[in-house]
Amino acid sequence: MRTPLLSLYRSLPALVLAVALLAGCLSARAAADPNPGAAVAAAPAAAVPSAPLAPHPITPESVPPIEVTPPVRINCGAAKKLVDSAGHVWFPDQGYSDGNPYEVSDAPVANTADPAIFRTERYSMASYRFGVPNGRYTVRLLFAEVYTGITGPGDRVFSFNVQGHEFKDFDIWQKAGGPDRAYVQSVDVEVTNGILSISFTPGVENPKINGIEILPRP
Repeated sequence: MRTPLLSLYRSLPALVLAVALLAGCLSARAAADPNPGAAVAAAPAAAVPSAPLAPHPITPESVPPIEVTPPVRINCGAAKKLVDSAGHVWFPDQGYSDGNPYEVSDAPVANTADPAIFRTERYSMASYRFGVPNGRYTVRLLFAEVYTGITGPGDRVFSFNVQGHEFKDFDIWQKAGGPDRAYVQSVDVEVTNGILSISFTPGVENPKINGIEILPRP
């Protein structure tokens, strides 16, 4: 009868061989992957979304011009067309970049046969841009100070540029001789790139305008 000790003695070589084989496998794995814990440590973190791009500021050039066929008349700030005392059609406000409409119903506008044109306006706009055929034009800009928050000269002063012609420190009250009085600024221009541009720069208070006429000239 075999004793347990004798059986253990006889099986010892096989046990030593198994341990040696296991050690060899572990050594080979360590050689292939010298840092077995790196797979956990180097796992990629969740992707962080990139920050959105900052929006581009609105400039007069960023708004496409509206196509018109001169002669054309724009009633700035108005939501519907108007026919003046001479039978001319004034179209609703269009071609502008930014700004807000404003309207008064009872301003007694002097120096004009058509006070209704001067009772609507657009203020705080950056520009008006119109697509027109190349050629020579007279541009007439209509103004009247009908806002009761303006109480004297110097309360509203702004600059504007009509196709390269600069008008600096423009004061409607001063030009018109007081409130509720119409004033028209005319300027002859030439268009060579198919776009007629009028840009505004604030000074004191907001720039504003009541109407625009674009009239062909010889």
